[in-house]
Order: sequence, then structure tokens, then C-alpha cells
Amino acid sequence: MKTLVPLPAGFRAAGVACGLKSDPSKLDLALFAADRPSTAAGVFTTNLVCGAPVKVSRSRVPRSTARGVIINSGNANACTGTRGDDDARWMTAEVARCLDCSPEDVLVCSTGVIGRFLPREKLACGIAAVAGRLAASPESLVDAAIAIMTTDTFPKVDTRTRRVGTAEVRVSGVAKGAAMIAPNMATMLSVILTDAALDPQQADRLLRHAVERSFNSISVDGHMSTSDTVLLLASNVHAVSPAGLGAVQDLLDEIAASLAQAIIRDAEGASHFITLEVRGARAREDAMRIARAIANSPLVKTAIAGGDPNWGRIISAAGYAGVTFREEDLSLKVNGVPLYQSGAPTDFDAKSLSQGLKANRDVLIELNLTLGRESVCFWTSDLTAEYVRLNADYTT
Repeated sequence: MKTLVPLPAGFRAAGVACGLKSDPSKLDLALFAADRPSTAAGVFTTNLVCGAPVKVSRSRVPRSTARGVIINSGNANACTGTRGDDDARWMTAEVARCLDCSPEDVLVCSTGVIGRFLPREKLACGIAAVAGRLAASPESLVDAAIAIMTTDTFPKVDTRTRRVGTAEVRVSGVAKGAAMIAPNMATMLSVILTDAALDPQQADRLLRHAVERSFNSISVDGHMSTSDTVLLLASNVHAVSPAGLGAVQDLLDEIAASLAQAIIRDAEGASHFITLEVRGARAREDAMRIARAIANSPLVKTAIAGGDPNWGRIISAAGYAGVTFREEDLSLKVNGVPLYQSGAPTDFDAKSLSQGLKANRDVLIELNLTLGRESVCFWTSDLTAEYVRLNADYTT
């Protein structure tokens, strides 16, 4: 059953199939369009090997005149040289003709297999079709969310509303991603739309804050992609006072966190959704380093997959994260059970904890330090044989 999410005022969306995937009936081209010039900001992969769409879109934000975002799935248009760059710019020009705007006001994303050229003939027909189906209905937003999926098993879409001053401000977002997920984003895309009025600098600042606490706080396999992009578009329908920006930030933070967690819940082959809470660090970056080390450890991830409360793997991962602490500064709980307290092991019922890990999808790992007041929340998944199977023959 499709989850229906309203679009913020001033936006339309659509998704169509144009034959980019092995199954030509699957939706593979999405368009998000603003009815009038809108504010746009973006955050992109930090991978030095990045897709042509990343290069094009990164050069065009932040801006105050954005009109659309075109996204294809099934082909990443990455590692495709100058032809890939030309294809990405061509896509934005084709959309601009449909929206009657400048190509510079159109952003572009692509996701899928790396190293393959885009088929312009299929895309030309698809862009005309998707522009013709633009609508402001919740169904159209879901179609767009489905069209950007690759190995995802469900569309990721959510919305929040809040009264800000005299206006009811809405933030709605979509995302895709299930593997090649690492901090500083990964094979994930997200488009977040709001009807709040933001200038380019405000949009950029608010988006970066939200991304740091959501898409930069997830990991499936520690592999950073060439294509990851998060875009924020604001239609500027509802004026927001400086005092109201905090409420808009809260909405963005909530939507980004919801979409990021949905990516982890859909992680390829995963049987557990793991929440890591690291508290008591000197600096937020210290807490993040420890969380990332634990989240990306194959030994930690496989232990959780097997329901094995092998807590030494968690402690040792924290120890090589590059953060200075003493063993007695550290305590650990898993699913509320103390396993390690102030540098020493505790007595616990390993069989009972193992049974709980096997019986429940959600796992909570709490690591407490005594060094300061900074903390982070980080989300990851376990690592299963199914993940290996899915990624062993991805292109063959």
C-alpha cells in the first residue's frame, strides 16, 4: 500500500518509466518542479570520484531561481568523462524547455550502475512524458519517490507540518538508498521540499545542519558513493521571521532523520536496525568518530546478525577510532543490559541477551564516556549473507 504524503504549496512532481532499467515497466525518471523561482541548496558526496550530475548540481547551488530537479535511476552517469558531463547538462536543458526556464535553474541527479553512458533517446521521451504528468497530488509525489529507487524495497517519503507565525509550514521529502551507504552520505539521494520562505544562505545553513544529524549519521557498509546528493527547495510561499527559522530547522531535522532511518531499515539483506548512542565525549566529532568505527566494523555487524553479544568487538572498535580515552572512562550497554562498566566486564545473562537480539529487529547500543557533554546518535544495520549475495553479482 502506497503511503500518501502531501506536497508543500508551490510544488508538483511526477514519475514515469522510460526504459532505463532491465524491467522497462519500472518507474525510472522523476521530476520535482516549482511553480515559480525557488530557493535551492544542496549537500553532496565528498568522494573525489563523483558523478557528472553531482558536478553540475553542485555548481548551481545555493541559488534563488531554481525551478526543478530531474532524477533518473538505473544509471549513475558516473565515471563517464566529458560525455557524462554533457549528458547531465543536456538533461537539465531538456527539462528547462518543458518548464520554460533557464537550464541553470534545473538540478540533476542520477543513480544506478557506474560507468555506463545515458541513453539520450529514451531520456528525451521520458523527460517530455514526466513533465506532462506533473501534478500536486500525493500520488504524484509517491510515483516520483518510486522512480528514484534502485535496490530499495519501498519508497521513502515523509512529511511534517508546523505553525510558524501565522502560516502552516509544510516540509515533505523523498529519499532512496539501501546499500553503498556511509557517513558523508553514500548511494543515496534525497529531495526535500518546503513552502517556507528561505534565502539561499538560510537554506544552505539549515540543510547542512539537518544532513549532519541524519544522512551523515548512517552507514550500511562504509562505502561512499559517487552520486549521493541531498537537495532542499523552498517555494517561498509562507514568510518566516528570524524567530521562526528555528521551527523550520526542527521540521527539516525531523524529515531528514526520518528519511535517513528509512534507508537503514531498508538496508540490503539487513535483519537488524541498530541505533548507536555515544555520550560523554569531549567534542561532537569525537563521539561521531567512535560511532562510525563501531557502525562500520564487519565484526560488530556480523555479531549482531548472529545474535552474539560479543561486546569486546564494540569496545575494541571504539578504541581504534582515533579518540583518546582510558578504558575506565568507558561503559557499554546493549538493549539496556550493562556489559562493560568503567573499564571492567559485568555479569550478565549472555543466553537471554542473545535470544533478545535474535527475536527483535531493533538493537540499541549505548556507549558512555566520562570526558565531556557531547553526544551523537548514529544508525546502522547488521551484515548478513544476503547482503553479500546481493552485491556479489550486481552487474552480472
